[in-house]
Amino acid sequence: MENVVMITFDVEAQAYQAFSQLKNDSVNSAYTILQMAVIKNGDGKIVPVDGFDSGIDSTDDTGLIGSVVGILGGPLGVLLGASIGLLTGSIMDANDADDNSSLILYGSQALGEGKTAIVALVQESDEKAFDLRLADYRCTITRWDAGEIADEVEQAEEQQKQLAKEAREKLRAQKKADREKERAEKRAAIHQKFEDFKARL
Repeated sequence: MENVVMITFDVEAQAYQAFSQLKNDSVNSAYTILQMAVIKNGDGKIVPVDGFDSGIDSTDDTGLIGSVVGILGGPLGVLLGASIGLLTGSIMDANDADDNSSLILYGSQALGEGKTAIVALVQESDEKAFDLRLADYRCTITRWDAGEIADEVEQAEEQQKQLAKEAREKLRAQKKADREKERAEKRAAIHQKFEDFKARL
């Protein structure tokens, strides 16, 4: 089965060690890794810090992990992460905060400030074998069906486009309002000059 796997680490150095080991053993009888990235939350933004790609050129899967990372580090991921941070412990209950039905929601919540993770596109004949490969590390492994994530990413990209469109429209409206204010001030200044001139007559 093809899965998108997220591995979150308690110790940052272990993420790089695990990444190196998985990259060096990306193909075996139990699993095959097609794409993989190390991501980190620094200063409130999730960014990629290392990556691996098999080099297979296929429109079905090339860039899926890159797209996932792009969403997590983009405005939608930042917005969701901030929202979850504000809501956890208040409006949201524990079940909402631990919900892993969505990779983007889960990743935005799991990757708090300073946290490091690996995200990988993996074909697995035996999930236990992949998990065993990571048994020496303090980490949490979460899986999603790759097809579902590809669809989620597509929807998220559309939402990001909509967010960007709305932001541009708000910016244009604000600029228009600012310009109108400046025009009104200029009109008032010109009008006052006429009033001052007429007062002298």
